[in-house]
Amino acid sequence: MTSPYRAIFTPKGTKGFSAAGLVARMPMSMAGVGIVTMISQVTGRYGLAGALSATLALATALCGPQVSRLVDRHGQRRVLRPVTAVTVAATAALLIGVRTGAPRWTYFVCVLFAGLTPSLGAMVRARWATVHRGAPSLLHTAYSFESVVDEIVFIVGPILSIGLCTVWFAEAGPLLAAVFLGVGVLLLTAQRGTEPPPHPPGHAADGSALRERGLSVLVTAFVGTGAVFGSVEVVTVAFAGERGHKALASLVLAAYALGSCLAGLVFGVLTPRGTPTGRFLVGVSVMAVSMIPPLLVGNLWFLALALFCSGVTIAPTMVTAMGLVERLVPRTKLTEGITWTTTGLNVGVAAGAALAGRVIDAHGASAGFAVPAGAAVLAVAVAFLGSGRLRPAQERKESDGDGHIRGESYAEPAGGDGVA
Repeated sequence: MTSPYRAIFTPKGTKGFSAAGLVARMPMSMAGVGIVTMISQVTGRYGLAGALSATLALATALCGPQVSRLVDRHGQRRVLRPVTAVTVAATAALLIGVRTGAPRWTYFVCVLFAGLTPSLGAMVRARWATVHRGAPSLLHTAYSFESVVDEIVFIVGPILSIGLCTVWFAEAGPLLAAVFLGVGVLLLTAQRGTEPPPHPPGHAADGSALRERGLSVLVTAFVGTGAVFGSVEVVTVAFAGERGHKALASLVLAAYALGSCLAGLVFGVLTPRGTPTGRFLVGVSVMAVSMIPPLLVGNLWFLALALFCSGVTIAPTMVTAMGLVERLVPRTKLTEGITWTTTGLNVGVAAGAALAGRVIDAHGASAGFAVPAGAAVLAVAVAFLGSGRLRPAQERKESDGDGHIRGESYAEPAGGDGVA
């Protein structure tokens, strides 16, 4: 591990909460694809599978910011444990329903309650922001490291989920995801020393973080980005299934995540150049271009290569976006602010998964790759149209008389309530 990565783990407790976050985030990559694989195994209908996966993502998107707002006000331990208990119980009910052949409307009810899943990535990143407050270079490396952890989750998770569903029994993938969630949250919330202090109602914590300048633009751009992720997941499973190798879909999706993982490791040791806004615009643009090759592939190996190259664009864009949130949102709303970006992703995942499922049912898997390509273009359009609102206060103050940015600053935004 290179020096910047060693440095972020110097404070006591950082290794513990990061490891717990890794376990707790496994369902992030296992639940949706596990449901798609489980339902397609049991019913053979990708439309239903995509609709359930989309419902889970949409429910998570709606509930996540509210859970995170409660966390900002009352602390992680008091909120995460009861919420996770409901999520695990709902997942268990879904699996029992699928196993016993319950009416399909009950699947959607269970998935809605399972959508209370808290945004564990936001919880961990909020801890990093607390530990490395005032050390922006270390925070950049910490966010890069967590992006790598996310990609490790997306490398290992689909392999476990799809593999267990196809080799063992249909419900095995979502079952293991629920176990990871419960255990991970217990481990994370047991660590009190690094937990961000709560901010009870009555001061700056009041009001939604979404009202902060520029955050709505970032969240909307993330809707398009999430649609890329959600549709790629569903189309890849269908693409592999059409060729008689559904189990290999997990390896193809792992290649997608591996590209992002390697890019995140490199990005974490680099010194950022230019402004966060400029880097984000470049990131979403390159991401859109990278979705052209999957439209042209004809076999799984070329698809894996194309998605690996596309994955390289993900981590730098996500890390830059987290840096933007940290500058756009006051410290008292940071967990909620990060969760809103996850909400945008989940809304996009829901739309992308549902649309991709319908396109696949009507025209086949190859045609489904038009969905992530179109979603990437949408993300670029939103980002560029709202780029003026994405400039944090400090960045705007550093503009010269001609409107040119003199350089990026990591100073705390005016008002003293942003995270350095």
